[in-house]
Amino acid sequence: MISRKSRRVETVVIRKKLLVALVSTIVLAGATLPERGPVPEEKPAAAPEKADGKPEVTEERPVPADEDTSTPSEESAEKPSPPVKEDAAAYAACIGELRTMSASFEEQPAVDGDGGCGMEKPILLRSIDGKVSVDPPAQVRCETALALARWTSGSVRPALALSHPGETLKSLQQASGYVCRNRNGARNGRISEHALGNAIDIAGLAFESGRTLAIEPRDHDSTLVGALQRAIVASACLYFPTVLDPGSDAAHETHLHLDVRKRRNGFRYCW
Repeated sequence: MISRKSRRVETVVIRKKLLVALVSTIVLAGATLPERGPVPEEKPAAAPEKADGKPEVTEERPVPADEDTSTPSEESAEKPSPPVKEDAAAYAACIGELRTMSASFEEQPAVDGDGGCGMEKPILLRSIDGKVSVDPPAQVRCETALALARWTSGSVRPALALSHPGETLKSLQQASGYVCRNRNGARNGRISEHALGNAIDIAGLAFESGRTLAIEPRDHDSTLVGALQRAIVASACLYFPTVLDPGSDAAHETHLHLDVRKRRNGFRYCW
């Protein structure tokens, strides 16, 4: 049998032979060793964190690689996007569908706000279908109103029927429609989608029984109320490209932010 000492000696000899062979090959080939090895790529900067350890959130969350993620300079960032130019045919089709759904609304004059805020053809949405009201009425673009009506009829009502069979939806408690302001109410930066009529905030649901469902953090709520809120939040992204709920950050803990801003390749952000 070969002793452990003999094995160690044999291993050392083999390693020396391999090293000599490698050096010889480099010398014969005229190769030179680099003065320094490859420099590793820099680690991407982490998203800024707040005091509670969660990443900072704005109305527009990070987008995928196929999106425009360029960061404008301070000067260009202060230049707001112009109000949405309404396509006449698309606007007429939107108004027609709202009427088909028996929504109650009023077409209003153009809104010209400061700093790029405004709407060319705003409407004041009073109810989704004559039965479910918007409380208080919301001034938004027709596209926003139609997405809200479709979501309410196609997802909110069916989810409520499953979770609370004895309840009937009476109203959507809206917290913000058109408002000329920056994102998240910041003093500087880009204007909010609310400032273009593209967004609406829903603070809760009211039922005919007098009960309400207030939007609040319910990720770990094991009741049917928690299940109902999670269901309507998840389904909202079928109708709105951007959905922010109480899981986003402190700014959205009491409402759902829903907006119809278009994104490249149909990308949607649901948080």
